[in-house]
Amino acid sequence: MGRLLIVIVLMTAPLAAMALQDPTRPPGQQVPPPPAAEPRQFALASILYGPERRVAVINGVPRREGETFDGVRVRRIYPGRVELVVQGQVREVRLASPPAIRTSK
Repeated sequence: MGRLLIVIVLMTAPLAAMALQDPTRPPGQQVPPPPAAEPRQFALASILYGPERRVAVINGVPRREGETFDGVRVRRIYPGRVELVVQGQVREVRLASPPAIRTSK
């Protein structure tokens, strides 16, 4: 008797794993896909760009080239923009205003 119960459970397990359908839905209608997630926003406040050091302030935190945060990688820092890799896709973030270039004497 115990073996028969095990066989029945093993035979019906794949059926239980199948997705349940709504019995009130008219036949032939598809379930609408879930809404797409809004793309993440990044606030680029400033960039420090020099021959030996490149730092971008993103969302209030200084970040260096190659650094990873929250699953986002800082790919490259330029004088007026930053390239980020978000979920395998390259995104470009620009400064809101043109960079102010200062010279030292």
